[in-house]
Amino acid sequence: MRKTPMLASRVLSERCAHDVWLKCENLQRTGSFKPRGAYNRIANLTPEQREGGVVAASAGNHAQGVAWAASRLGIESTVFMPVGAALPKLVATKAYGATVHLRGHTVDEALVAAKEFAAATGAVLIHPFDHVDVVAGQATVGLEILEQLPEVGTIVVPTGGGGLLAGIAAAVRDSGRRVRLVGVQAEQAAAWPRSLAEGAPVEAEALSTMADGIAIGLPGAVPFAHVNALVDEVVTVSEDALSRALLLCSERAKLIVEPAGAAAVAALMTCTAEQLRLEGPVCAVLSGGNIDPLLLTHVITHGLRAAGRYLVVRVTIPDRPGGLVRLLGVVSERGASVVDVVHSRTARDLGLDEVEVLLTLETRGPDHRDEVLGALDAAGFAVGVQE
Repeated sequence: MRKTPMLASRVLSERCAHDVWLKCENLQRTGSFKPRGAYNRIANLTPEQREGGVVAASAGNHAQGVAWAASRLGIESTVFMPVGAALPKLVATKAYGATVHLRGHTVDEALVAAKEFAAATGAVLIHPFDHVDVVAGQATVGLEILEQLPEVGTIVVPTGGGGLLAGIAAAVRDSGRRVRLVGVQAEQAAAWPRSLAEGAPVEAEALSTMADGIAIGLPGAVPFAHVNALVDEVVTVSEDALSRALLLCSERAKLIVEPAGAAAVAALMTCTAEQLRLEGPVCAVLSGGNIDPLLLTHVITHGLRAAGRYLVVRVTIPDRPGGLVRLLGVVSERGASVVDVVHSRTARDLGLDEVEVLLTLETRGPDHRDEVLGALDAAGFAVGVQE
């Protein structure tokens, strides 16, 4: 296991008016924090249990953690993954030595298949978060944060099933230091706020988020007991916030982070320091960096648009020489970069002497975006913005 680095973030520090540091679990073995808990759980199995092998269910990070840990300990592993699991995670899990089966469309559905496999074969189920040994393994992230940043006042943690948040909370509270602990969920897969309000794990109403690593329908009983007793607050972030956070990590920190792994950064970008009640130096945990390159391209585009740096407009212009040149001239005068131009004479509602132009532009931010739109309007163009 690696002791992952802690990197300062100037842009987030300025945004939050607190020193912000990034705990880079995206640089951990297999690309996430998951091997910590998986290794601790498997290492504690009896010789008899090891003979039957282990089985797990995961969208990818826990799968790789279990496969890697089992391989290191000389134990056979089987992993059930959702049908839509990212290809790089699927390939990596197999490369670490696991036998992989695709079942269901969510981690919860894959977990049902894994439990059935365990009952039929005697393999030990290595739950992604709902076991004391797994939580204890994730607690090592908290111990490292306390060692690397002794003055830490707030720790912000991406949260799915709750194992990482629970482990960090246990380590921090056991140290006796006063540290504010904040969990972060994707608002379109948020079981924790309602669960904490009702005092027991409650299933999420929906699981529709790009952050598959924290898209867990039901918090675990073991993590819930820790989080309910030890964590100060769990907040949620939008899909736009997740994509903007991923973009910031890539551009400013030079780190590849998956949407789930960027959830803590998303909270710091979209919530004020007062809303999060930040105290002292802040540590944002980057929980994972395993992302499909195709998804990365899509999310970065989404992030550029959410940040006001990507503008797509539909403009109707006269179908005569010079019409397109005049349109592009207005764009050029305002300093926007043309990414793509689609010129169509067959769009609906066009007159015989009209063409429609779908124009994709790169702008410098929201103010520049509004400036470009204002210039097009002042030049007499009828513009429709495509969100």
